Amino acid sequence: MKSNKNYEPISPEVENIAKSFVDSAFRVHKTLGPGLLESVYETCLEHELNSRKIPVERQKPIPIIYNEIKLETDLRVDLIVNSLVLVELKAVEKMN
Repeated sequence: MKSNKNYEPISPEVENIAKSFVDSAFRVHKTLGPGLLESVYETCLEHELNSRKIPVERQKPIPIIYNEIKLETDLRVDLIVNSLVLVELKAVEKMN
């Protein structure tokens, strides 16, 4: 059965950034374990990515445009990795 979805394949650059991010996240989690605040994981992920020479921005506001109107609130993204991958972190004590 053919899919009707029109999508572009993920570029090798985005794929490599995503893989590096996932590897970094596993390293941070393995080192720190579960149960800490998201801000702690965020800071450690920033450090881990910087140590890999991957540019990262934290808590970057992104304007919300709805029906061609800029709303008075922004989306605050936890991490933007190499200006290509948006990351919203969630920390939980255990998975349901």
